[in-house]
Amino acid sequence: MDKKEALEQIARRLRIHSVKMTTKAGSGHPTTCLSMADLIACLFFDEMRYNPQDPHDWNNDELVLSKGHAAPILWAAYAEAGIIPEKSLMSLRKITSVLEGHPTPRMKWVKAATGSLGQGLSAGVGLALAMKLGRSPGRVYVVMGDAECAEGAVWEACNTASYLKLSNLCAIVDINRLGQSGETMHGHDIKAYDRKFRAFGWETVSIDGHKINEILSALKRARENKKPTVILAKTIKGKGIPFAEDKNGWHGKPLKVDEMKRALEVLGPMPAINARKYVKKPRKAPNFQLTKRFNFKRTPYKDKVATRRAYGNALLSLGRVNDAVVSLDGDVKNSTYAEDFFDAFPQRSFQSYIAEQNMVGMGLGLAAKGFIPFIATFSAFLTRAHDQVRMAAYSFSNIKFCGSHSGVSIGADGPSQMGLEDLAMFRSIPGCAVLYPCDGFSTEACMEAMARYKGMCYLRTTRPATPLIYSANEEFPVGGSKVIRKSQNDAAIVVAAGITVHEALKAYEELKKEGISIRIIDAYSLQPVDREGITKAVENTGKKVVVAEDHFPHGGLGEAVAGVLGGKSEVVHLAVRDLPRSGEPDELLDKYGISARHIIDAVKKLTKR
Repeated sequence: MDKKEALEQIARRLRIHSVKMTTKAGSGHPTTCLSMADLIACLFFDEMRYNPQDPHDWNNDELVLSKGHAAPILWAAYAEAGIIPEKSLMSLRKITSVLEGHPTPRMKWVKAATGSLGQGLSAGVGLALAMKLGRSPGRVYVVMGDAECAEGAVWEACNTASYLKLSNLCAIVDINRLGQSGETMHGHDIKAYDRKFRAFGWETVSIDGHKINEILSALKRARENKKPTVILAKTIKGKGIPFAEDKNGWHGKPLKVDEMKRALEVLGPMPAINARKYVKKPRKAPNFQLTKRFNFKRTPYKDKVATRRAYGNALLSLGRVNDAVVSLDGDVKNSTYAEDFFDAFPQRSFQSYIAEQNMVGMGLGLAAKGFIPFIATFSAFLTRAHDQVRMAAYSFSNIKFCGSHSGVSIGADGPSQMGLEDLAMFRSIPGCAVLYPCDGFSTEACMEAMARYKGMCYLRTTRPATPLIYSANEEFPVGGSKVIRKSQNDAAIVVAAGITVHEALKAYEELKKEGISIRIIDAYSLQPVDREGITKAVENTGKKVVVAEDHFPHGGLGEAVAGVLGGKSEVVHLAVRDLPRSGEPDELLDKYGISARHIIDAVKKLTKR
């Protein structure tokens, strides 16, 4: 049997599996699997090189299924390759199965959760970068749908891949003409896709996606190109089933049992070919090891310092002891002070420019290969990448985020630059730690804690310099808090974080002059919040609480504290409740109700003094 015939038979097996699986599950997307069966057969059983026994073999080629709704054919390919038992395919979409409706890393071979369309190519860029850093001989293949090419994130990724000359990256676009609700933007106009990808500096190869020889030839060309390559494959949605071929209305629609029987009659009997013997072993390369140490020498600050400056110092120090740390920037490294890391470690530094969605996707890919990406930009700008952040969580990613220039305290730049929604965004992500330090020492300690933390973490930093209130060797574990002022007769408790800690301290001094004592908690860990510490402190102060935060009222510190107290305490929540404007930092803190003056008033009203 020649190669062409073998791959055609494997493609037929993949089609049959996809139809049976989705009918059994009662849901899924069989027609989009059918259009790409020939592409997947050629990829898995001729082009790609991988070790079926080890999904983490550093020499493996990697595949990202950006069109995640085609998950059934990915699972079918794994079964044909001997990675999973064939009988497990019938567990598709069951709650006990790792064969989910869209891929997630619960299946260990999946490096990036997909299904929110348009994100897979960015993850592929990150994987390709990681493999270059680690000198892996492997290549990265990203299988995309034509409909997702309307997403701007796709072109952010294209731009970056071309700029970085990622010759080890190959995208394959399954151009089957039909989206979910109708024809895609360009239908079967392959030249339109060709013009776009070429404009971004990619090599392009246009083929009939159902002709094995054309697919193999295109993959060979991609391997030889010095630029990232895209294979534009014209295909037919529902290929192999005449009553569904190239017809609208079949997206996300499994075949009924009688329809499945008709389809299987057309597809013919299951070929007896053993696809496993066509799996190619990965190329050999030296083992790649990363040094991962987390304790670093902290900066001996003598005077006030901006926490964003401390972030840059800590990132540089961490990079010196941990070569898994990489830094990604969105053209603000001179404001976040990531520039020091960029200067010291140019090979581990990646400029994403003004493309935050792609920046997060790149971080996902880098993290999937064992690197620890630190992604920094203004906190306001991270909100535009919320979907990418959300999908990184579903990928169980180890990305670390830093959002600088947070809140109205940034001053005269105005509302477009003020992150006032970021805490709500990151606190909504399960498993994501959220830290908000108030001085240079606590920032560096939080950086060490977040580097050690296994999972996503968000560090919020402040633009203005703030006084030092802690010592250089104090620890700030994830999930902790600090009581920084207390007495035996505290009338109320003030819970603050970041910039409002300093406002609370000012209020403390003024109230002290009037004989009113307050307890101050620095709730630097907003997620997980220190439930035990805050509850204990509140119970000892008559259950009267003021929460002050430089954030909109929803989703931030106030709601975190309210969740701890459960309505058992009298709470005044000071937050930014209007759309802010430009001004000086102190003016803005006062105008929007979170300055020392407002904390004092709130305490007096609570204690009626």
